[in-house]
Parts: sequence; structure tokens; C-alpha cells
Amino acid sequence: MYKVKVNEQFQFDIEIEKNNLKVNGEDIFIDSAELNNGIAHLLYKHQSYNTEVISIDKAAKTCQVKVNGTVYAVNVEDQYDQLLQQLGLDNLASNKITEIKAPMPGLVLNVMVAEDAEVKKGDSLLILEAMKMENILKSSTDGIVKKIAVVKGDKVEKNQILIQFK
Repeated sequence: MYKVKVNEQFQFDIEIEKNNLKVNGEDIFIDSAELNNGIAHLLYKHQSYNTEVISIDKAAKTCQVKVNGTVYAVNVEDQYDQLLQQLGLDNLASNKITEIKAPMPGLVLNVMVAEDAEVKKGDSLLILEAMKMENILKSSTDGIVKKIAVVKGDKVEKNQILIQFK
């Protein structure tokens, strides 16, 4: 069973067995025709719906879907997410990263953030040159930069703290 939350407001329990679809325990019959990549036309209870998958984040199990011109944010929990939640282990994966350490010895070529700057997951933080290659270190989480422990031109050792988050 999947738990699907739409726009952080509406929650549905969805079961898929062979070609049967159940939403909140009720059998649902949808006639669908895929038109292009991610675009489909659906018929449900004599109503027509044009749908398009706008984006998918498989790691976060989220997507954005446009239905008849309206965009919906969809979050999906599968049986494993639900089991982790029941066991109280769902918070372990989201432990907050408090610092970025040098993955290898190298030379700081550029620091791309400032203290008190807000960063998002995937934002570039600094460039570290190691073994004649430039490595861009990116944020693995959303956060606010508390302290930058290096400046351009610093030589760093493996596991040396480069940036700390609040």
C-alpha cells in the first residue's frame, strides 16, 4: 500500500494489485491513454482529464503533476517508508548535517558562500583542487552557514572542517 499526499493537504491510501486500483479501499476504474512522455489523457467517472508529469524526484519520492492546467505536489510513502516510521527510524535519514569536511587533502580555490548565507541542497559551497582536479563541494542539505573555516588559497587535510552549519 502507498500513502499519497497531495499538496500537503489531501491523503490517499492506494493499493495496486495486478490491474486493480483501490483508493481509500474503493475500486477505481480509470481509462487512460499515454500521449507522449509523461503526458496522458484520462477518463474517470465520465470526466476527461489531461495530465502531465512536470518533475520527479525519485530520492525524495515526490513529483509535480499538472491536471487540466493545475499543478499538484505529490508525496509518496511506500511500505518501507511506513515500516521505518512505525519503528521510529524515519528521522535517522534526515539527521541534520552540521559540517562539511574535506574529502581529501587539497587547495581551496574558491569559497562560493558567505557566513549566515542560506543554502539549499545541491548548492555549490566551495572548489577544492586535489590531484590537479577541481572538485566542487555541494551542500547535502538545506541550512544556514554558521562559520567558514577556510579562505581561498588555504591548504587543507582530509577530514578538516571547511564549513559549519547552524
